[in-house]
Amino acid sequence: MHTMMGFFGKMSYDIRAMTGKGIFVKQVICKINKCMRKCLMERVLFLLLAGSFALCQAQTLRLEHPVPVMTLGVFHFDYPNLDLVQTAEEDQVDVLQDPWQTEIAAIANAIRTFRPTIIAVERHPSRQQITDSLYTQYLAGTWSLGKNEIYQLGFRIAADLNLPKVYCVDDMGQPYGQTLEILSDNDRRAAFESYYLNSPYMQYSRARTQGREKVRSITDELLYLNHPEVIRKGLSFYLTHPFQYEEQPGDFAGVDFETGRWFNRNLRILRNVQRIATTPNDRILLIIGSEHLNLLNYFFEISAEYQLVSPLGYLEDL
Repeated sequence: MHTMMGFFGKMSYDIRAMTGKGIFVKQVICKINKCMRKCLMERVLFLLLAGSFALCQAQTLRLEHPVPVMTLGVFHFDYPNLDLVQTAEEDQVDVLQDPWQTEIAAIANAIRTFRPTIIAVERHPSRQQITDSLYTQYLAGTWSLGKNEIYQLGFRIAADLNLPKVYCVDDMGQPYGQTLEILSDNDRRAAFESYYLNSPYMQYSRARTQGREKVRSITDELLYLNHPEVIRKGLSFYLTHPFQYEEQPGDFAGVDFETGRWFNRNLRILRNVQRIATTPNDRILLIIGSEHLNLLNYFFEISAEYQLVSPLGYLEDL
């Protein structure tokens, strides 16, 4: 655009020099420039409308042909210990060593028979570029898979199926203003954390993993984590503490905290999945921390655009 404007500006100068009718030529050039700007605006508008039409068309296709979505709930293979209940170092398994590598390869082969055409993982879209780079290096044989399940399962299955990329769909949610105020004030934050860690419901939370601190079999762990009853009961934890925390009687401090941290987060993950363009022939595999299934499975189950598929039938024969 700047090049063309410069061209017409120079042409105006040349014509004035030849004809002496600078004012008239300037008016002509002004009209030409206005015409160009109008054409550019029309072009931009056309592209926006075309993009909106394509999105609407994709959504219509999903309503007519719901896309199968397998949600594979996992524990985090690299043990980042970012959750409230953490895994002690002595209870962590090194998934890069056998027998875990052999087991992971068998799990990947079993899930691959679902024939996903799209694989989505628990990573923020802002890291899509680096994820694409690592996947390209893996395909080229210049990078070895790290411990994370994104690599051990996501990259492995995607490569086996010759998929062009792995999609990042995670989000951290949107906290309410009061939540940010609590977390930024030392005294208010200390009171909130004390309730969080010392609530009677904390015993209930720890009891969920009692006796399962160390993985004995990755397959057995995934079978447990993806069991419908385990998933259903998991949501109850998010309705106890810190959901019931109140700074003042009658306020909704805990409700707002959990709404932004968990419910909003998973709705945003769903929205990121919806943003992936699909066709009637596509099948989505979502690899994600198993806790997310207590909401995401429900969303996919009731959605008119997707058809929820359990991984249990693919894992039970291993």
